[in-house]
Amino acid sequence: MLVLFCLRLAAGLLACLLLLPPWPINPRFYRTHFLVALALAAVAAWFGYETAGTGLLVALGCAMALCLAGFLAWSLEGAPLGRGLIVAAAAALAAGLVLAETAGEQPGALGWRLAADATSAALLGSATTAMLLGHMYLIAPGLTIAPLRRLLAALLGATLARLALSALALWSSTGGHPSVTLEGETALWLPVRWGLGFVGPLVLGVMAWQTAKIRSTQSATGLLYVAVIFCFLGELMGQLLQGTTGITL
Repeated sequence: MLVLFCLRLAAGLLACLLLLPPWPINPRFYRTHFLVALALAAVAAWFGYETAGTGLLVALGCAMALCLAGFLAWSLEGAPLGRGLIVAAAAALAAGLVLAETAGEQPGALGWRLAADATSAALLGSATTAMLLGHMYLIAPGLTIAPLRRLLAALLGATLARLALSALALWSSTGGHPSVTLEGETALWLPVRWGLGFVGPLVLGVMAWQTAKIRSTQSATGLLYVAVIFCFLGELMGQLLQGTTGITL
């Protein structure tokens, strides 16, 4: 579970950088993302070493090397190959995520699991990147608000996509009668998972959007802090429920 979570978050973080203009955002922001992705890939390799196949280890090794190269590139003037390294590192992490899903016996159909990986990565990445970008306005108050609003739009879209996938998977797996076919504890925890993982980020995302419109970036960042916590708890709980039910929740 931890391996998948780390890879989802790392891939989402780097993919969300493609939504941002390289300038006037401080290159430090990009370097931070690469370092976080590098650490997450290392954690995934550490905890998944015993069960990972050769392909997954190679993918994680390539991802870590590309993250280090991306960090160095964004340390140089003009960030040579900076955008290309974002794409390459994100692709390596995505490949590792696919290989991690296909390794071993995982509950649920592969198609549903891969769709969950994609939507979860988008949700985790957009929430965390938006929160981190909010801090940039503390040291660069003159920065245009457009990048933050773009990430907030991505957060709302990713949340809706993740919710739609979870609802569709639940409907498909239970024949439209989840209260009848799900076991007691799962039916009890499912509303908590959806409330934390979907309703909370949606409400907080809309509130952050409204505060960003009036350039109250500190308030938006505070709201995004809570949204990130909700997203993390919701996705971890979703993985636990998927492990017990085999349904992408």
